[in-house]
Amino acid sequence: MSNEFTLDARPREPLSKNAMRRLRREGLVPGIVYGADRAPVPITMEYRVVKKNLSREAFFSHILTLNVGDASERVILRDLQRHPTNALVMHMDMQRVSEDEEIRVRVPLHFVGEEIAPGVKLEHGEVSHMLTDVEVSCLPKDLPEFIEVDISALHLNDSLHLSELKIPQGVEVVELSYGEEHDYAVVSIHPPRVEEAEDEEAEAPAAPADEERDSDEDEK
Repeated sequence: MSNEFTLDARPREPLSKNAMRRLRREGLVPGIVYGADRAPVPITMEYRVVKKNLSREAFFSHILTLNVGDASERVILRDLQRHPTNALVMHMDMQRVSEDEEIRVRVPLHFVGEEIAPGVKLEHGEVSHMLTDVEVSCLPKDLPEFIEVDISALHLNDSLHLSELKIPQGVEVVELSYGEEHDYAVVSIHPPRVEEAEDEEAEAPAAPADEERDSDEDEK
């Protein structure tokens, strides 16, 4: 399946909240496109097209082609607002991108190698994902669709941190620019929680003999 995304939009005038509700009832999603030292432009898009694209993970980390009238722009999805109860898309913010300016985008992490990791296959550990995506900074041409995290070599109680990820050339992990204390764990393999619970139960102190006798007498 191609990961090229194109959205058609129409410019609109700034609207009141009631007018925005009417747009949504008509099957349209209000939004705005801004950036690249140009004036923001309020827009509308067809809800059915937006919904279809949002079902694909790559839509959130790709450079999108946005057709506004006769003009075509390259943008990224900067913000998505949903209704708090029914998840209906309420508004979308699109940011224009320039080829010579770095952008910051959250990119999903794809974990591979779990089924052959020694910590899982031989030592019967469980995998915990502490992060599912990561913010990167790069030029638009270098933006990865996802970052692969290979855990095939991890043993029990091992973990991988942000600094250990294989990042494509020209791409930087934003969190690491804040210092070593931001080198967060991404994934780890830990002992099964069932075994931990059994260990805690086995270590619990036995009730004193007097308490056991008192309990028996109370039942009588």
